[in-house]
Amino acid sequence: MILSDLLGSPVLTAEGERVGEVVDARFVLDGPPDGMLAAARLHGLVVSPNSRSSFAGYERTGVDAPALIARYLRWRARGSVLVLWTDLASFTDDVIRLRPGAMLYSPRLDDSEV
Repeated sequence: MILSDLLGSPVLTAEGERVGEVVDARFVLDGPPDGMLAAARLHGLVVSPNSRSSFAGYERTGVDAPALIARYLRWRARGSVLVLWTDLASFTDDVIRLRPGAMLYSPRLDDSEV
């Protein structure tokens, strides 16, 4: 599977309710570098009910300039959630379904974690 195939895909709960569309992916770096790079693992998908495009880094809590752009992008990102990879039940060509009881997390990133 290619990540770009998931971007823009609708995401539904186990009950069939629309959560939004995939706008971004979150990766974590596991272990020591393998060659020149650390091994990356898909942690989850960022799903937005209002937008079909990435947040351009404005999901970081410390990014607030230029103020007008930051305000607009935060408004556009309202209602967005992070869905962990383990909470995804199925992928088809037209939809991603979540497992029953899937947890939805805030997509905001704290700058201290970077």
